[in-house]
Amino acid sequence: MACQRFSPLVLLTVLSLAGGLAAGARAGGIAIYWGQNGNEGTLAQACATGKYRFVNVAFLYTFGKGQTPLLNLAGHCDPGSGGCTFVGADVRSCQRLGVKVMLSIGGGVGSYGLSSCADAKLVAKYLWENYLGGTSASPRPLGDAVLDGVDFDIESGNSAHWDTLARYLKAYSRRGRERREVYLAAAPQCPFPDASLGEALKTGLFDYVWVQFYNNPPCQYTAGGGVGNLATAWEQWTRIPAGQIFLGLPAAPEAAGSGFVEASDLVSQVLPVVKKSSKYGGIMLWSRFYDLQTGYTDKVKSSV
Repeated sequence: MACQRFSPLVLLTVLSLAGGLAAGARAGGIAIYWGQNGNEGTLAQACATGKYRFVNVAFLYTFGKGQTPLLNLAGHCDPGSGGCTFVGADVRSCQRLGVKVMLSIGGGVGSYGLSSCADAKLVAKYLWENYLGGTSASPRPLGDAVLDGVDFDIESGNSAHWDTLARYLKAYSRRGRERREVYLAAAPQCPFPDASLGEALKTGLFDYVWVQFYNNPPCQYTAGGGVGNLATAWEQWTRIPAGQIFLGLPAAPEAAGSGFVEASDLVSQVLPVVKKSSKYGGIMLWSRFYDLQTGYTDKVKSSV
């Protein structure tokens, strides 16, 4: 079936909101992924450190194509038995501290995808009712907390209908019980354009894009090879119609197959290059668990 056409007024509204973010403050912040290791502490503890501006709760790893959506928070709790509703209090604690909390959908391991525009609409409605400002779902996986938005960490290689999902989600902005903006984030791979999210990112609806500059040797930094490949890819990414672009990195050598950047190299070699862009938003780190092991944020935060 053909995708629904969104009214010019709706798209103009959401695009102007994204544009406002692009014209806002340039101070860099740090986004972190939380939820995939029970030894990383609670969500509230992560936010209470004052280190992070964004936390992506990872992952909703099964959804779409008629599947029952499933959340996986590893060793933290069991969503299937309703055991993760307490996380809602942590979400609200983070938000009181000014930290935006996003639900990350997808990930490297999972069963997800969109079969049609109608499927995208159903997934958007599910996300709205269960994690965002909707009111019909009960019980909600994370209790009654209203998350700030959705992070697209789509690594399936299938690009179909993610743009439609973005449009449906953004159209929920200023609706529901709290009439909040629905923020959209994405975590594409650094080869440009991203195989999964290239079309979705053309919509101009994404507020934050944390590009994964790791596990992709042709566009990541290497101590021996310098910053050239990363700089070329970074320049391409900063041209997309999005609010802010973040440099995504592993917080420890063990956190990724390749692409770890020593803190000293990040500060002296990489940040001076990426901070030249007016769209620079900061850095993204995978993940809170690894950040605790290495203290990476502590080493670089003052320079970010």
